[in-house]
Amino acid sequence: MTLVSMTGFTRTGGRSNTYQWTWEIKTVNGKGLDLRLRLPSGFDELDRPVRDILSKHLSRGSCFINLSLQHENSGQNVKVNEAVLEAVLAAMTSIENRIDAKKPGLDGILSIKGVLEQVEEEEDEAVRAEVIKALLESFADAVSDLESMRRAEGDALAKIVLQRVEEIETLTKEAEDCPARSVEAIRAKLHQQIDRIIEADKGFDEDRLYQEAVLLAGKADIREELDRLYAHCEAVRALLADNRPVGRKLDFLAQEFNREANTLCSKSNDTSLTAIGLSLKASIEQLREQIQNVE
Repeated sequence: MTLVSMTGFTRTGGRSNTYQWTWEIKTVNGKGLDLRLRLPSGFDELDRPVRDILSKHLSRGSCFINLSLQHENSGQNVKVNEAVLEAVLAAMTSIENRIDAKKPGLDGILSIKGVLEQVEEEEDEAVRAEVIKALLESFADAVSDLESMRRAEGDALAKIVLQRVEEIETLTKEAEDCPARSVEAIRAKLHQQIDRIIEADKGFDEDRLYQEAVLLAGKADIREELDRLYAHCEAVRALLADNRPVGRKLDFLAQEFNREANTLCSKSNDTSLTAIGLSLKASIEQLREQIQNVE
């Protein structure tokens, strides 16, 4: 059984040069593949390769990816902002003859906001490339860990799905063997209904009576529904052995199961058969709930 769950979570950290980081990936149910990515400022170049990696491993589900990045940069320089300094000196010159005040010293000028700036050293391109490579390798490891987690949960889901299919198969067999489906029971039911029709109208046409009997007999026959339920059970088993994503196909089968159970209930000619049909619907709903998590 090779089902894969759409839900999973992983967190992976790494370090390269003066950078350290943590990748977090969370996946939940979704009809299609929806990737939502949060990257630190200045690392937008990771967007495309990260999406490419994910699209190779995921086919369905909403996926939330977050990268937390810390940079331990000790290489900071202080430089004079020439434009601000020129403006400050020009202002001092324009007002020095207007007021009687002591000229500011160097420390006073440098303390003016904007005159001095802290500037980080430009990062070497080779170092940058090394960090990007390490980030992507770390992300690939995180995806691999997520995939293992989703497969483990998928194995558990497969066992539950198989249990539900066995329940449906057992209930289908009960419906097939239900005494209310016997020829004698159906004949007795038809006689009762025909007798009521005749009593209601003494002049009832015999041809019309025959047609009504055929319709009643056809309505009581659930052989086709039973055969389809058995066939759907086999189809689910076949999908459980498939190595490809089968969530959509399983979801379609769940709808087909429900359609047959509804028809069986509508054709029921006895409360015992109706009870089996309702139990079938309950098991099918439980199956559908589990299938919602399958990729």
